[in-house]
Amino acid sequence: MDGNGRWAQERGMPRTEGHRAGEKVLMNMVDACIDLGGVEWLSAYTFSTENWRRSPEEVRFLMGFSREVMRAERDQLHEKNVRIVWVGRRPRLWRSVIRELEEAEELTKNNTGLTLAMCINYGGRAEIADAARQMAKAVERGEMRSGEITEAQISNWLYRPDMPDVDLFLRPSGEQRTSNFLLWQSAYAEMVYRDILFPDFTAEDLYDAVLEYAKRDRRFGGVK
Repeated sequence: MDGNGRWAQERGMPRTEGHRAGEKVLMNMVDACIDLGGVEWLSAYTFSTENWRRSPEEVRFLMGFSREVMRAERDQLHEKNVRIVWVGRRPRLWRSVIRELEEAEELTKNNTGLTLAMCINYGGRAEIADAARQMAKAVERGEMRSGEITEAQISNWLYRPDMPDVDLFLRPSGEQRTSNFLLWQSAYAEMVYRDILFPDFTAEDLYDAVLEYAKRDRRFGGVK
């Protein structure tokens, strides 16, 4: 959800106001995915492991804001049959944020519609490193052998083993890079970039990206 801060600065507002505007757009994207039908997962990069490098004021705002968004939106998402899951690291993340995320997960765990993955304190490299560390500990305990480690095994040690591989990787704001997001899951993702700051993103922009995705020839390294 890139471009919130720049959107606010272009309008002479604090960067935090861009994050408030972006939160509304995220909820619109949830509705748009539900309307599309067939979209089973929507993963939102809310706060990365690198975002701790931002100013203390912005970090404090983002932590508090993530907590308040979960508290404010979870009931409406629950009514829409949306399942909420958290993807990310526990260390450094505020306990109050973890509590709200866990309560949202518990409330919506039996919902059967769209799964909204809130990626908070998340980094693709961190996820892979954490998985490797846990596998190494399992080998030390004699629970598995190093020779048994396969791609499928690694997937089982990621933060959300039930998360499917990414089909469409959509990034607004004009930047054309992954920025450490879902690196393992995006190995064969179709990348779509849009030169639109996230607070200006609309359902029509999402539909346009999905249409572009539908035109792609996905071969996964093979030949058709």
